[in-house]
Amino acid sequence: KMNWHKNLVEKSLKSFGMSSYQGMWSAFIKGVVITCILFYFIDYNKNSDDNKIKFEIEYSEKFQEDGFDGRLLLMISNNNRAEPRFQINDSHNTQMIFGVDVESWDANKKIVIDSEAIGYPIKSIKEIQEGEYYVQAFLHKYETFNLSTGYTVKLPMDQGEGQKWNISPKNLYSTPKKIKIKNSSTISISLDNEIPPIEPERDTEFIKHVKIRSKMLSEFWGRDMYLQANVLVPHGFDEKSNTRYPLMIFHGHFPNTFRGFRTVPPTAPEKDTIYNSRFGITGYKYIQEKEAYDLYKNWISNDFPRFLAIEIQHQNPYYDDSYAVNSANIGPYGDAITYELIPHVEKLFNGVGESWGRFLYGGSTGGWESLAAQVLYPKEYNGCFAACPDPIDFRAFTVVNIYEDDNAYYHEGSFRKTFRAGMRDGKGIIKNHLIQINKRESVLGSKGRSGDQWDIWQAVYSPSGEDGYPKPIWDRETGKIDKDVANYWKENYDLSYIMKRDWDKIGKDLEGKIHIYCGDMDNYYLNNAVVLTEEFLESTTDPYYNGEVDYGDMAEHCWNGDHENPNHISRLRYNTMYIPKIKERLRKTAPKNHNLENWGI
Repeated sequence: KMNWHKNLVEKSLKSFGMSSYQGMWSAFIKGVVITCILFYFIDYNKNSDDNKIKFEIEYSEKFQEDGFDGRLLLMISNNNRAEPRFQINDSHNTQMIFGVDVESWDANKKIVIDSEAIGYPIKSIKEIQEGEYYVQAFLHKYETFNLSTGYTVKLPMDQGEGQKWNISPKNLYSTPKKIKIKNSSTISISLDNEIPPIEPERDTEFIKHVKIRSKMLSEFWGRDMYLQANVLVPHGFDEKSNTRYPLMIFHGHFPNTFRGFRTVPPTAPEKDTIYNSRFGITGYKYIQEKEAYDLYKNWISNDFPRFLAIEIQHQNPYYDDSYAVNSANIGPYGDAITYELIPHVEKLFNGVGESWGRFLYGGSTGGWESLAAQVLYPKEYNGCFAACPDPIDFRAFTVVNIYEDDNAYYHEGSFRKTFRAGMRDGKGIIKNHLIQINKRESVLGSKGRSGDQWDIWQAVYSPSGEDGYPKPIWDRETGKIDKDVANYWKENYDLSYIMKRDWDKIGKDLEGKIHIYCGDMDNYYLNNAVVLTEEFLESTTDPYYNGEVDYGDMAEHCWNGDHENPNHISRLRYNTMYIPKIKERLRKTAPKNHNLENWGI
C-alpha cells in the first residue's frame, strides 16, 4: 500500500539526479545541520542571559552641579573586610573593578555598566559567577584644563590628598551593600556620599609649610598651580643671624607634611601583634615613632650639623609628584622647583642660596628624581644620593628593553609566549606580571589617567599625542612598543644615555656628585638599570665620575646604602645617613667664608 509513496520519493530524487542511497545521506546531513543550528541558538540565548548582568548607577541631586566629567568605577568584592574601593591592587587577593568614562553626567541620568565595560582582574562583568558580593560605585571627577600647548584635556585635579583616587575630596561614592548576582540581574546603585575636604597641616616650631604660586606652571596649565615645600627648620634658627644653612632636598612621593620627625617620645606599644607583611615584623609603628623622635633629639643636640631639609609637594593632575623634570604633558616642574621654589625657601630661612650648598636624596621615585635633577641641572646642585631609583637606563625599564624588545608584556618565540614579571619577592618568586598591572591602570583611567605608576612614567616621558594626552609608549591592550615614542624617551629622559651622550659637556659638573644605591634583589628589578649605568660611569674619563655605586646583597626595594641595618630601619634615616659624605663634599667645595654651623670644615 506504500509503494505509491516509495515511487513518488524515487521519482523526486531522480529529478534531482540522486539515488535513494544518496537521498538517505542528504536527509541525514540536513538533520545534523538543523540540530547544530538549534544548539547554536540555545547556546546563544544562554550567553545572552549571561551578558544581561548590568548595573544602573545614579547620584543624588544634592551633589548636582553642571554635570560631571570623570571616570565611573564599579567595584565588586567577595568580602567585607574593607570597602571595595580599598581592595583594588596588584596582588592575587585583589577584588574586581570595572570602569567607564562619563561626560556632563547629570543627576537625572543613569549610567549603565555592563559587559561592554573593561574590567580587572577579569575582563568583563559577564565572567562574574553567580553568588553574593559587596558592591560599591565611585566617581573620580575630572576638570577641564586649557593648556598653553593649545590642547584641552580633562583630568583629575589633586585636592590635597596626593592623587589617590579612592580618598580624593569631592569624589562621590556609594555606601557598600551586599547583593546577590544572578544571570540577567539589573542592580541599581546610588552615589550617596562625597569625600570631605582635607584640612591643611599646621606649622609647628620646627616644621613650616611654604606654598607658592608657580608662574611657570600656571602658564602651562592655564590656571593657578602651586608648589609647596615642607621645611624642617634648623634648631636655633634666627633670621637675623649670619649663619647660612645647606639645603637638603628629600625627594619622594607626596608628603602631607615633613615626615619622620616628632618632638615627643613614642606612644605606640613597643610590642604589638600588628604584622607588617612588607618587612615581616610586628611593632613597626613603635619603630617609626622612635626613629622620628631620635631625629628630633639629634636635631636639637649641640653638635649636630645645622641644615635645612625639605620635602616637596608637586602633585599634579597625573600623579602624586611630577618627577621633578620638565615634561610635554606635565609642564616645567624641573624649572619651577629649581628656579622658583628652592630660591624662595632659601631666602626665607637663610639658606646658602648657591649650588655648593644644595644636596639631593631620596628613594625609588625620589631616587630617580634626585639623579635626574643632578644630571639635568648639573651646575645647580652639589651632589645626589639616589637610592633604588626608578629605571635610570631604559634598556632595563624594569624588565623591558624599550629599544630592542617588540612587546612589553611578553617574550615571544615560534610556539609560546613568556609573560614578563612585574614584581618579585626577595626570593625571586613572581608576584604579578606587567600585563596585569597595566590592565588595572587601564580600568582606573583611559588616556593615561589612572594616577598610577606606569601612567605617570608615560605622562612624564612621552610627547603629547594628537588628542593632547600622553602618547602611549606601548599599546595597552597588546603591549606592542612604539619605537618613535621610545626614541623620544631616550633623548629626553634616559639618564644613563643622556650622561653618556653629554659627558663631554656636563662631566666636569657631575664629578664627585653621583651616588647610587640599590638592592640586587630589588622587587621591581630596578637594579638592572643601575648595573647598566654603573658600566658607563666606570668607563668615564676626562673626568672620571669619581662617585659611588653600591649594592645591597640580597636586599629588596628600597635599599639605600646601609650595610649595617635592615631596610625597615634604614629607610627611616635618609635625613641623617648621608651627612658624613655631604660633609666631605662641603669640605672640598665650600668657600672659606661659608658661615656654616657645626659642619667641622
